[in-house]
Amino acid sequence: MTIRSHKPIVWGLFAGGGTVAAFLAPVLMVVTGFMPLVFDDVLSYERMQAFVGNWLIKLILLGVITMLIWHCAHRFRVTVHDFGLRADLAVAVAVYAFAGLITLLTIVFLVQI
Repeated sequence: MTIRSHKPIVWGLFAGGGTVAAFLAPVLMVVTGFMPLVFDDVLSYERMQAFVGNWLIKLILLGVITMLIWHCAHRFRVTVHDFGLRADLAVAVAVYAFAGLITLLTIVFLVQI
């Protein structure tokens, strides 16, 4: 009987989140940080609500938020282990449960918009 590991799932989410964190998050920060300085009223509530109301944008936001939170969860788990806390199972359950909760809350929030 072969014992299968769940590590590829976690590592896949970690790698996807790392890619999003490296390439997409800085662009989003620059766009949302500097757009209001260049254009008037570009990030108004009405425009953002209409923008996020599109189903494709909702899927993109879900992917970005989910990948970032799972990447952060795994990174935090490894950091806690590096600091000497050897309760890996408890830390893994806590951080991945938190990432799962944030994912569910993101889905609920995006469906309600």
